[in-house]
Amino acid sequence: MTTEIQNGYLGVTPPISTFESSLREKEVTVTLMEELRRQKTFESEEEAKTREIVLGRVAALVKKFVKKVSMERGLSETAANAAGGKIFTFGSYRLGVHAPGSDIDTLCVVPKHISREDFFEKFEPMLKEMEGVTEVSGVPEAFVPIIKAEISGIPLDFLMARLALSSVPDNLSLKDDNLLRNLDERCVRSLNGSRVIDEILRLVPNVQVFRDALRCIKLWAQRRAIYSNVNGFLGGVAWALLVARICQLYPNAIAGAIVSRFFIIMYQWSWPQPVLLKQIEEGPLQVRVWNPKLYPADRAHRMPIITPAYPAMCSTHNVTASTQMIITEEFKRGAEIVDRVIVGTAEWSELFAKHDFFHKYRYYLQVIASTGNADLQTKWAGTVESRLRQLVMKLEYVDSLILAHPFIKGFDQVSYCLSEEEVRAVAQGEISDAIASRKKEDIEGKEGAGPVYSTTFYIGLAIEPKQPGAVGPRKLDISYPTTEFTKLVKMWEKFDESTMGIVVRHIKISGLPDNVFDPGERPAKTVQKRLKGSGKSSNTSPDMPNKRQRSSQSTTDLPLKVAENGSTGLAPSLPPVTETFVPKDLSDLKSPQLPFGENVAVATGAVAAQ
Repeated sequence: MTTEIQNGYLGVTPPISTFESSLREKEVTVTLMEELRRQKTFESEEEAKTREIVLGRVAALVKKFVKKVSMERGLSETAANAAGGKIFTFGSYRLGVHAPGSDIDTLCVVPKHISREDFFEKFEPMLKEMEGVTEVSGVPEAFVPIIKAEISGIPLDFLMARLALSSVPDNLSLKDDNLLRNLDERCVRSLNGSRVIDEILRLVPNVQVFRDALRCIKLWAQRRAIYSNVNGFLGGVAWALLVARICQLYPNAIAGAIVSRFFIIMYQWSWPQPVLLKQIEEGPLQVRVWNPKLYPADRAHRMPIITPAYPAMCSTHNVTASTQMIITEEFKRGAEIVDRVIVGTAEWSELFAKHDFFHKYRYYLQVIASTGNADLQTKWAGTVESRLRQLVMKLEYVDSLILAHPFIKGFDQVSYCLSEEEVRAVAQGEISDAIASRKKEDIEGKEGAGPVYSTTFYIGLAIEPKQPGAVGPRKLDISYPTTEFTKLVKMWEKFDESTMGIVVRHIKISGLPDNVFDPGERPAKTVQKRLKGSGKSSNTSPDMPNKRQRSSQSTTDLPLKVAENGSTGLAPSLPPVTETFVPKDLSDLKSPQLPFGENVAVATGAVAAQ
């Protein structure tokens, strides 16, 4: 019997409270569920049925694929039929919190005589021939090799795991740790996606309450732009683990109460103490299990949220000092809004208000990845995005920068250029109105013309206010971090200087392009006096030489040095900056509190770290 059940409770500590929710908490749960429906977080019955039909067809196709390859390997028809093959879902669909139009993460489990090459060379073509398939693309070289497909309008991501078994029966469960024996690392990673979700669902006291609360937290994190593992925030699994832990601490509470406690407890959490759903277990493999006492890299994790399936891993190893500060501020904002919802002075819709990232900072970095080919661009932009957190971490060491705030997604654009000069300008982030309004047919048949695919990522820079009594201009030198970052992305083994561009440049809030704002969201531009000094980009491709930037760069009032081959000229000193972040441990900050009689130390005290 597992220790968490033996103790009479789920989790590594006793609950904070076993009381049922109050009448008011039940009332606000009703209004929360109404708001979640209004926000269209639930799919229609029709879409739900379509998903089930598609999964049934995929399950049959996996069996057909296993049989086909088994016969090719010389197995008899009887043995080939018995070889089986089974699909398991994971991610938001398996958790039961998927939104309309979201993809289904699907794991194809196959016996030992089916190879990864078979998956991409045989299963992928079989998928393409399926009725209702509109899109299939395999990415065999990904960290977790994947095939993306769309069937009857439902997007699916297929992973493969090959077990050390001669057959995969229909009643196979993935719970047994011994199934991981003799598997390669990619198979262990693929299997663990499904194993982790199953463990989360097993370790929460009430699955429906957990799902309702998680739906709320997911929507909130997406709207507040803090839902992204790759960019140093939290991904879907980490958010699910946090909500599951609060459910363990309040086993008889309903969704509204769980959401309220979630924000307060997470704001007060004693990081880097880990969030655990159960004690970390050893297992049969010679693989690393998360252990900060043993591994310095694990000790460096700032907000460790640990997966419950063996081998235990940290789901939040990408969190940086900046992203931790941003997440913490959002916990505080959430706690204050939900507190007002419960007393009746706010609506749930306020919790889900859109982020203010593009209104928040005076200065931003633009990181522009560009190529001339759509497929290549997907890979190149993905590579640049996966390295962005390295730039954020280097920026955190710059004097007078309080934090570097990465936005959670890039902005894609296709520009149709008539000349090499226009191509260079677009790669620099300089897209004129003429280029922006041009369509594909406008360049067809014209010599030297072609498309440029660009993806622009943004990092907001929070700069320390000028100290009282300080005189003269201040310089913000970020040339080292930007140079190191461009060197790093160019180390990608498939990097080609002649076809891929990477540019880092700074930009004032007034110079942000229209495509980062929703229609009508952009504030009216104020007329600014032109000042001396011009900004330059950190241009790192020899075929895209440094160019003088347009007025959004020229009017900067902060001498900002970016990269080794360009810095701004002297300029007037920086006016007071308003976007300061106050660390939460300052004594004058009022901390959101749990209701009387509930003690957060039960969850965050020494007992939780056992």
